[in-house]
Amino acid sequence: MKTYLCSEVVRELSFRAQCRFARETGYDGLEVAPFTLGEAPHLIETARLHELRRIAESEGTTIGGLHWLLAVPPGLSITSSDRAVAARTREVGRRLVAMCVELGGHYLVHGSPAQRQVEPGREAEARSRALEYFAAMAEASREAGVCYIIEPLARADTTLVNSVDEALAMIAEIGASSLATMVDCYAAVANGEDIPALLKRWVPQGVICHVHFNDDNRRGPGEGGTDFRAILDTLERLDYSGDAAVEPFIYIPDGPTCAARAIAYLRGLAASRM
Repeated sequence: MKTYLCSEVVRELSFRAQCRFARETGYDGLEVAPFTLGEAPHLIETARLHELRRIAESEGTTIGGLHWLLAVPPGLSITSSDRAVAARTREVGRRLVAMCVELGGHYLVHGSPAQRQVEPGREAEARSRALEYFAAMAEASREAGVCYIIEPLARADTTLVNSVDEALAMIAEIGASSLATMVDCYAAVANGEDIPALLKRWVPQGVICHVHFNDDNRRGPGEGGTDFRAILDTLERLDYSGDAAVEPFIYIPDGPTCAARAIAYLRGLAASRM
């Protein structure tokens, strides 16, 4: 299992410094949030993307993939009834798939809760529009040779796809092997799920290809009440070979310190099992 650092945690650093920081603190690379690269990341020219990839390589690290995909540009939504908004969102999504490839990544994590809000009483319509979006991303990802991951989120953040079961139901309806799902530790705990049990149920079926490590208080792993020793032990026993990333939402005292503490804690737990 490779463990990446979500780039927004250290967004105050230059991209080169982010890559160097990730390597020096023990991460396997970066999971890039596109909004950290600018207000219109989907329009970044190929030459610049290749330059970013070379920077990462020159710093001895890699870009695993992308996440938090639709924060910018403003006004995107996969559930909007506005056809123009839906078309623009799909176009941005396709361009981000292409961006992932140019950066050397192999997956995209679709969280973006603000861009998948559901109007009460119109749940079926919102889900139908989301299916259209994910079907378009499945095609783009298949052609690009990357995996597009539908992330179940906390019910407090969105009511669209809150469980692995719901994500898999969407994937089954679309019928695309380029789609997959994942476990976000904070979201799973917030929704009342037992993470080791969740992993035991789904990892052997080959449908979980990513895990976000964050604690129940939205801080880094090891800063709350989540039992990460049990989570890591379960992943090891299941011979999990997918990816993971550290994605806290609250950084105390700051992003770099939080990120360094998180990977030291996870690596320490891993070492203590040997």
